[in-house]
Amino acid sequence: MGNPAGVKRDFDALEDRRFEAFRLLKKGFSEAEVARQVGVHRQSVNRWGLQIEKHGRAGLKKAGRAGRKPRLNEGDLKKLESRLKQGPQALGYETNLWTLERVANLIERDFGVEYHPGHVGWLLGKLGWSCQRPTGRALERDEPAIERWKKRSWPRLKKKPSKKDAR
Repeated sequence: MGNPAGVKRDFDALEDRRFEAFRLLKKGFSEAEVARQVGVHRQSVNRWGLQIEKHGRAGLKKAGRAGRKPRLNEGDLKKLESRLKQGPQALGYETNLWTLERVANLIERDFGVEYHPGHVGWLLGKLGWSCQRPTGRALERDEPAIERWKKRSWPRLKKKPSKKDAR
């Protein structure tokens, strides 16, 4: 089942729920009734009951963080962000465009940690950065001339259906 994307588990709330179940079990409620009151499946209450028998109340304590430990700590992430803000050209890249490959290369060069470029996007999202593509417009572009052409010349050149109901 799991959590919806982007929703983190609240380990304190989960621990509170297990302790509430423990309190109800001690009062003599059935597993099914405890499950209804706490809002979990009966099998979870059964598993918690076995944990209580084996380890006592300590068996219901939260396990701590989930998943693998991050390879870059918070200080490293702040340093990475400040390096990214300097811009690619300031760091020796040919153009002023960050790519996932360049960021992965920067991370490996500065922190000695190798990331696959496909995973760098997740890391940048965590820092609040998003995918931005340059517009790719010429510097010499004349916007007023383009607007005039769109209003005057384009309607004359555009093909129109020969009959009223034609496509």
